[in-house]
Amino acid sequence: MTASPIAHYGRISRLLHWGMAALFAFQFVTAGVHFAFPDTALEVAVWGAHMPLGALLMLLVVVRVLWAVIDRPQRPSALNRAATLGHLALYALMVGVPVLALLRQYGSGRAFAPFGVPLMPGFEGEEVEWMTALGGLLHGELAWALLALIAGHVGMVLWHRRMGGQDVRGRMTAR
Repeated sequence: MTASPIAHYGRISRLLHWGMAALFAFQFVTAGVHFAFPDTALEVAVWGAHMPLGALLMLLVVVRVLWAVIDRPQRPSALNRAATLGHLALYALMVGVPVLALLRQYGSGRAFAPFGVPLMPGFEGEEVEWMTALGGLLHGELAWALLALIAGHVGMVLWHRRMGGQDVRGRMTAR
């Protein structure tokens, strides 16, 4: 790939990146607590934030994708095809994981109003089995796959800095 003369991402891109990184970190903490410490005071303290923050992350990923398209000429180019594919996989999971959760929520018939904003009304009658089954089957598993990709993303940043001779971290930390 041809090197871009642009050395780092702009402020909005960096704000979205690091803000979402913090929210994703908290999401994974809440999921880990929910898994490791069910029915405890700790779970009660953090689990209630999981769904509203997931909805916020869904909104932010849409904003981030739109911003990436708008800001494309002002962004550094990808290092190689593997970096491009890795980022596409990250974005696919950042979209897919909450979509599956919303699908499961809708199929359950329960209303969903994160932060008091009604996103979907509940409904009477039986749940939509295929929606709840698909969301139940894939939401958590793909979320952990997202965590693995995030770890790989961080690992590649470190590898490029130490072994590859490229400080790609500076692209997201530049002033």
